Formats: sequence, structure tokens, C-alpha cells
Amino acid sequence: MLLRALAALPFIGIVLGIAFVNRVEPLVLGMPFVLAWIVLWVVLSSIIMAIVYRLDPANRRIAAEGEELRS
Repeated sequence: MLLRALAALPFIGIVLGIAFVNRVEPLVLGMPFVLAWIVLWVVLSSIIMAIVYRLDPANRRIAAEGEELRS
């Protein structure tokens, strides 16, 4: 359940969050606020998906089996 909620965060942040941050001002690093919001969520999406990958029990099992094969 936690992994699915984490995986849904980028969708919520980009698609649903745009309605709340749809403005040009203030400028963030020279970009309109809405563009900075999208860039932020693209970066956060990568980080969140890496966390989901590391926490997924199926990936841990596959990694453990790979360790056994290397030994």
C-alpha cells in the first residue's frame, strides 16, 4: 500500500498540482513558477521511483537470489 501511494505521488504532483500552481509569477531560477513546478516533479519522480524500487519486496528477493548465485 505504501509503495503504491509513493508511486502515485508524481502523478498527483504533476497532473493535479498544475491546477493549483498555474501562475507565471514568481520566477524561480528564471523560469515561470508552473515550469519550475514541472521540473521539480520530474526530478522528484526519479527519486521517488528509486525509493519504490529499493523498497519493493520482489526486487529484494531477486537481489538475494542473485547474491546466492554469485557465491
